[in-house]
Amino acid sequence: MAITHPPRAWTLARLAGMLGGECRGDAGRRISGAAPFETADPDQISFAVGPFLKRLDASRAGAFIVPRGAGVQGRDSIEADWPQAAFANALRLFYPRRRPEAGIAPTAVIGSGLECGEAVSIGAGTVIGDGVTLGPGVILHPCVVLGDGVSVGAGSEIFSHVTILAGCRIGERVRIQSGTVIGSDGFGYAREGDRYIKIPHRGIVQVDDDVEIGACNTIDRATYGRTWLQRGVKTDNLVHIAHNVTVGENTVIVAQVGISGSVTIGRQVILAGQAGVAGHLSIGDGATVGPRAGVVRSVAPGDVVSGTPQMPHRQWLRVQRVTPQLPDLARRLRELEKRLEDLEGTARPRNGGEMRSRGSQEAP
Repeated sequence: MAITHPPRAWTLARLAGMLGGECRGDAGRRISGAAPFETADPDQISFAVGPFLKRLDASRAGAFIVPRGAGVQGRDSIEADWPQAAFANALRLFYPRRRPEAGIAPTAVIGSGLECGEAVSIGAGTVIGDGVTLGPGVILHPCVVLGDGVSVGAGSEIFSHVTILAGCRIGERVRIQSGTVIGSDGFGYAREGDRYIKIPHRGIVQVDDDVEIGACNTIDRATYGRTWLQRGVKTDNLVHIAHNVTVGENTVIVAQVGISGSVTIGRQVILAGQAGVAGHLSIGDGATVGPRAGVVRSVAPGDVVSGTPQMPHRQWLRVQRVTPQLPDLARRLRELEKRLEDLEGTARPRNGGEMRSRGSQEAP
């Protein structure tokens, strides 16, 4: 969608009130935009945390959003509990996204029994099956496919080339990026002699409110019951979630993560990029799984694990320090083995006689 020019400017004090922060400095300063630290202009606001708080003079920004209690001197600022989140909200205020007009495009294909709330937008080439329910304010961009019996809650936005297959349920204020497939069959087969028989998948995928799903995700329907993404889950691009997985509230799943079937993931978990989780395991609330980790046993709540197979993160850091030294350690080990062999050869008895210490003398 197009990014529009800011319709107006706000004073720093007004902007602070809108963002839930406290104004520090010139309350009447006019702010007409928001931009990153390095590129902001004097009429724009940026945000600064950590080491950037000591480099404010390196930015041309007119004001900054900073942590509450930062006590910035000599620069106008807004103090907020969550500076980056406040900056994200500022971007929404200054650069609102243009909403498509409500209505159904002439080239959309609509099945029977559609229940549709007010102000719904259905884009060109979209295909909707029978018995679909769309809540108020739903946006379906061009070329979306919704199977029979799908429901989409109020205010959700589904981008082009997303496919949501029969019976799946999408909550309110959900955003699904292009190319994602929800409700495809899980990878389930039963062996019969020398061949495999497909196991029918009769369940659904349920996506709760305020979930955001990245581009090209694949989320499989359950064999029975549901694959379930609970409220506030965020996934990056290229994530695979297998059948009967449960992902707890406000969990973050980064790009190229793969989760095998029947895994249970708790609340506020972080799965970093390219992590893989074996089937039928559990990951407890608040746990963190590091990048490219291979999870082969369950993770306790609050644990931080890395590596393949996974291990405590601090142990993994020690392993990483040793790994570059392995060639040298192997060479030294070979040298020590050779020296040990030489010593054993020197001490070995000759001609069947008894072994004596060096310098020993036979009794007269």
